[in-house]
Amino acid sequence: QVQLVESGEGSVQAGGSLRLSCAASGRTSSIYAMGWFRQVPGKEREFLAAISRSSDSTRFANFLKGRFTISRDNAKNTVYLQMNSVKPEDTAVYYCAADRTLRIPPPGTRYDYDYWGQGTPVTVSS
Repeated sequence: QVQLVESGEGSVQAGGSLRLSCAASGRTSSIYAMGWFRQVPGKEREFLAAISRSSDSTRFANFLKGRFTISRDNAKNTVYLQMNSVKPEDTAVYYCAADRTLRIPPPGTRYDYDYWGQGTPVTVSS
């Protein structure tokens, strides 16, 4: 089994930046891609970004238009989501996820991920 724990500053002003972290523990050797998703009440969980185990392949949601980046430090078993130029509509609960199947490029759908963190709330004020 794999456990994922997200962390990061919960509140930021519009136009600012924020970095979320997700630490994995347990059978981390079984993890391939890792990804970030977010969800607001009443809506489906939406894909943001994903990165392969070796960090040589990434995938991003088109609507982000380059505002977010994803990176990974396997020595620390941690994946990061750097959020820049944040907007009030980025307010959501952010989740990280891990896939135990090798897929290239890393998957962009929640159904391909096997492990999930508990989520961390992010609030962007105007």
